Amino acid sequence: MRKSKSKARIFRNQTRLSESQETELLDSWIESQKPGSGSNPLSIPAPPPNTPVGPTGDGSFLSYAGSTRFDQLPISRKMKDGLGSKYTVMSEIQRASLPHSLCGRDVLGAAKTGSGKTLAFLIPVLEKLYRARWGPEDGVGSIIISPARELAMQLFNELKKVGKYHNFSAGLLIGGRKDVDTEKECVNNLNILVCTPGRLLQHMDETPNFDCSQLQILVLDEADRILDTGFKKALNAIISQLPKQRQTLLFSATQTKSVQDLARLSLKDPEYLSVHAESVTATPEFLQQKAIIVPLDQKLDMLWSFIKAHLDSKMLVFLSSCKQVKFVYEAFKKLRPGIPLKCLHGRMKQERRMGTYDEFFENRSVLFSTDVASRGLDFPAVDWVVQVDCPEDVPAYIHRVGRTARFSSGGKSVLFVMPSEMKMIQRLEDAKIPIHSSKPNTKRLQSISGLLASLLVKFPDMQYLAQRAFTTYLRSIYLQRDKEIFDVEQLPIEEFSASLGLPMTPKIRFLNCKIKRKTIHESHEHENDFEDDNKGPRKVPQMDRFKEESESDLLLVKETLIEGKENEPAVLETHISKKKKLKINLHRPAGTRVVFDDEGNALPPLAALADINNGDCKLEIDKVKERYAKLKEDMKQRDKEDKLIHRQRLREQRLKEKMKLKRARTEDEDGEIDDGHSGSDGEATNGDAKRSKIYLDSDDDEGGKLEKNAGSIADSISLAEQEALALKLLSSMHS
Repeated sequence: MRKSKSKARIFRNQTRLSESQETELLDSWIESQKPGSGSNPLSIPAPPPNTPVGPTGDGSFLSYAGSTRFDQLPISRKMKDGLGSKYTVMSEIQRASLPHSLCGRDVLGAAKTGSGKTLAFLIPVLEKLYRARWGPEDGVGSIIISPARELAMQLFNELKKVGKYHNFSAGLLIGGRKDVDTEKECVNNLNILVCTPGRLLQHMDETPNFDCSQLQILVLDEADRILDTGFKKALNAIISQLPKQRQTLLFSATQTKSVQDLARLSLKDPEYLSVHAESVTATPEFLQQKAIIVPLDQKLDMLWSFIKAHLDSKMLVFLSSCKQVKFVYEAFKKLRPGIPLKCLHGRMKQERRMGTYDEFFENRSVLFSTDVASRGLDFPAVDWVVQVDCPEDVPAYIHRVGRTARFSSGGKSVLFVMPSEMKMIQRLEDAKIPIHSSKPNTKRLQSISGLLASLLVKFPDMQYLAQRAFTTYLRSIYLQRDKEIFDVEQLPIEEFSASLGLPMTPKIRFLNCKIKRKTIHESHEHENDFEDDNKGPRKVPQMDRFKEESESDLLLVKETLIEGKENEPAVLETHISKKKKLKINLHRPAGTRVVFDDEGNALPPLAALADINNGDCKLEIDKVKERYAKLKEDMKQRDKEDKLIHRQRLREQRLKEKMKLKRARTEDEDGEIDDGHSGSDGEATNGDAKRSKIYLDSDDDEGGKLEKNAGSIADSISLAEQEALALKLLSSMHS
């Protein structure tokens, strides 16, 4: 037993000795062949294929800048074993950034989506901690921050694969999980943290003894999103608690050059590497991109028709808001297009989000999502990226379409553009994005607004989802910064509401400007598929069976089609009520009332005050003044009578209430107090004396106020006599 323990100890010592020797060798290699600051390793010629790597016979080292294979880099044996046979040849961003990041420099890496940015920062993280001989007792040595939970989980899984031969402890800290207390117990013992900004800041604020003072390397994945205003407050709080003496790596498909953002991160002479800046296109080379012009009220019809035409494809569909995703997913699921449907948005619980991510990762289906799935996520074999709602800017478009055509594979994307958003196509073309626009073949569209209206009637909960989808979409357009493209006043609000199946247009409380609204009667006067409301009920056309057509038939307009009624949008089947506001006609002629006498002859206005004997029938001013004076006097007299009656009614009501209260007090005193003057302790109480007084108001000066002691009146006068006295007082007041 003792011999086995001693052998194990000797083996560990030998291993430590070999690792320490390896780290010394790697440090010497990296330091001696460090590439020049500001240089681009891609411009350095690659070594011949059979050239040996590492130290030469004379004790010098070969240059690793310009290498094309991972085994030519100064990385540890454990790192090479973790890469294995899956990763052998480096991508452009890896060739450009690894020589700089391995020698400890700050790097800002920008490359197309799907170009291998993840390995470009995971390898420096593992190698820096390995050469520093980092152990569990050293605490947190590296932090990798991701803007989305799914992306953080993807990074964590990749870290476990390539770093499985290292002895570092790593943890995934993301929101939505319930095991916060468990994380707090072990987070101080982790070496590498893969996290989202909110969860990391929560541990910094709440976890006892959470220490990042020895941090060696910080990584921001999708850096442009993390540096955006949405994470600004959280990121500033995180950076303030990190040491300034550290290495920082920023990677994204659309990198920032803002001096203010770089100053916030305390970067030291960063290397900006944009490997595809001189590329012909800003998107993947094998990506086919199309844009079709679709009115707002036909978007769901086009989406449904597109899904039905591509039932054998794996599809990712982007919408603007969570409510839209939920409504479209629930509605299409009930309509059953013939392919599995899934949804992903930020309001879902963490377990369901991860389950949806895994299912879409493995199986062929249609995933409805917000921009939460637009960045960094590596879904295999996505055939189509469909953008139902226009992205907010060019970088958002690049990130969305980057979910397909990953690495060297192909892919397709289609963007639905409304007529008011045509400037977006020009913006994309200016950004070196080869996108081809066309009009859809409206003959192949399958209108589903009638089916949606039936669903809202059958499932009441769906109506609320439709209303929220309607409101949140308009709000997203209203809040967009680029008003040249996104103008809510140009949207057909009524038609859009009807296309969702809503019977009436919901109120839009957040809009302070006037919105031009068009009714179905105004926009579809040429259609005769329904009758007028006054003539009878509307005819809802039945939905023909959709014939699956080829891609060109659906996305392109055939040359035989002519502009006119054949290409008009399909009729919306849902009734829309238009409320008309009543207005006063200011130009209506006044004073045209005709008066007739007993014989039926027409008289001029105010004929009773005119001089009938005179031929011109002029008004007599004296008669008019006399008439108005009489009417005024009558009005004053009636006003006095009304006031007197009103005052009398109020007096009678007050008197009844006081007498009712007096009788109640008298009954209480008779039942509870013996002599009316002593309390429970035999002493007179001031409260009882005050409450025993009654006041009877009278307008007569002679009456004034009648003030009597209730105790003495109760002893000498009976209840009947009191009522008689009250009636007598009332009669005297009326007289």
